[in-house]
Amino acid sequence: MILARQIKEIPHNKNSVITVGTFDGVHLAHQKIIKEVVAQARKRNGRSVVLTFDPHPREVVAPAGSAVQLLTTLRERQELCEHLGVDWFVMLTFDKTFANQSFREFYLTYLINGIGMSMVVEGYDHHWGKNREGTIASLLQLGREFAFEVENVEPFTHNGIPVNSSMLRTELNEGNVETAAELLGRPYALRGTVVPGDRRGRALGYPTANIELDSQKKLVPRNGIYFVTVDIGKDHFYGMASIGVRPTFHSTGTRTIEVNILDFNADIYGFEIQIGLLRRLRDELKFNTPEELIQQMHKDREVSMMLQDEYKNSIKQVLHD
Repeated sequence: MILARQIKEIPHNKNSVITVGTFDGVHLAHQKIIKEVVAQARKRNGRSVVLTFDPHPREVVAPAGSAVQLLTTLRERQELCEHLGVDWFVMLTFDKTFANQSFREFYLTYLINGIGMSMVVEGYDHHWGKNREGTIASLLQLGREFAFEVENVEPFTHNGIPVNSSMLRTELNEGNVETAAELLGRPYALRGTVVPGDRRGRALGYPTANIELDSQKKLVPRNGIYFVTVDIGKDHFYGMASIGVRPTFHSTGTRTIEVNILDFNADIYGFEIQIGLLRRLRDELKFNTPEELIQQMHKDREVSMMLQDEYKNSIKQVLHD
């Protein structure tokens, strides 16, 4: 996959199949659209193009102070699109000038005369341009005028409800990581660098890797203890992660993410680490003494070890089948 940050970096080619959107999360509804783009491009012996934006458009057009909780960083969106077989990933800077373009101006400048296109694939609720004036109906009219096809992808539903990024944010903010994984088609992931902590976990008998996230805009799920996958380079482990303020030791504190990696003992300060949230084990609790906390951590470890065996056996079964 080739990355372009300006339209002039991608050669004009009328045999392009394009989709346009933020695609935050690259959840199953997004994947349905992107897979159709790739399939149509291959069918036409053309190229597939995903055009997306940074920062998130809501950061620019929403009222001041409206923070956006990102489901995926730009890097994660790139990697997921590459995994889906996309040929070109075009990331345009979204600012107020860009936001004030009309629907027609945007399509003429960037797609029809810029990238070139034979087809555009969009979701059922696609809106684009100033005041969200561009709809599937107006896109169909533009297609007739400039001889490109328009495919409107029907919604991907979960329990009868169309999947979208807002639904995912709600589930994650409630700590419902298993439902989130169903909507994503993969566990929700947090990625960052292992940094020094206060070494309190080691003193309690449970050394932890403290994670400084790649992006402070990334949505961090509800505080609690989670059973997680742990990826360090090409090595894959399981662990139990704590998200919260460590109330047993702090009356107020900074929210932290730390993970105790099962069956692991190595110095990984400075390493990149990624955790995938599989199960929420419990709420974050305040204990009266460190000894009470240790007893609870023993219980958390027992549950995590059982879950580790369960997941390892399920993977073996899939490989066997």
